[in-house]
Amino acid sequence: MLLALLAGIAVFLVPWTVYLGLTLPEHFDTSQWRVAWVGFDIVLLLCFAASVLLGMRRSRASVPMLAATAALLCCDAWFDVVLDWGGPDQWPSIGTALLAELPIAVFLMLRARALLAGNARPRPLTMRDVAVRTNPNYQRLLRLMPATSAELRTQLPSIDVPAALLTLTHAGYTRRARDGRWHSVPQSTNEAKPEDFPEEDRPKLAAYLDAKYDHEVRLMAWAAERRDTFDGWTAGSRAGMRLSYQDLKEFQAEYLELVHRYAARKPGPTEEARDLAVRFYAFPEPEPAELA
Repeated sequence: MLLALLAGIAVFLVPWTVYLGLTLPEHFDTSQWRVAWVGFDIVLLLCFAASVLLGMRRSRASVPMLAATAALLCCDAWFDVVLDWGGPDQWPSIGTALLAELPIAVFLMLRARALLAGNARPRPLTMRDVAVRTNPNYQRLLRLMPATSAELRTQLPSIDVPAALLTLTHAGYTRRARDGRWHSVPQSTNEAKPEDFPEEDRPKLAAYLDAKYDHEVRLMAWAAERRDTFDGWTAGSRAGMRLSYQDLKEFQAEYLELVHRYAARKPGPTEEARDLAVRFYAFPEPEPAELA
């Protein structure tokens, strides 16, 4: 229904635009010139303010608000340049559009895209990832972040923290912020295929994957046994659906966007937040006999 409505409007606008191009006068006087521009700038101001507030709350509504603000800036640049063309303010309007309005609009659209896509894009798994994820010392460090080097050394005196942080940084798992604290960097890796790795790495990769899925099975069994003890800190959903391969990949991409957006809300420990295990699995539906 929505697509049909949009298509109908697009078709209607073609003759309407031609009609306006043939009938509108070259010059037109209006008594509401000040109201039109002041009102437009007030709306633009409100969009900037709303974008700031929504961004501070890490709300997903900040994405359409950033897009709307960028669109208004493009409109502002268009009308400034077109209405001042040939007049004394022509070049100031062009300069403002090229140096301020359009660059800011592009920046806002890029930020909206980044917020929509999340901070981590799926990439191939490497043996460096396997080494990081199978090293208990590295995992203990990552769980304590954000923290300073001194705080990490105090909490983990048995670990060579500087060397570990250097390895994790080179692997892309940590970054140091301006305040001196170390932060973990979200990672998203595609499912590994042994045939994509050199022969000598395949046994280590197979052992990593076996341990990974064994841990997942034990984690689900542990959660199922204790499902009545989490005091409401649980959520779950299951569904069966018919999807194409491309549908499945798009579904996964949207899930990752959602995970990254919500993970950014609480990058560090807080009193009202808890660490949660969040999982997403999709696979071909088994036959009933296969589960018997």
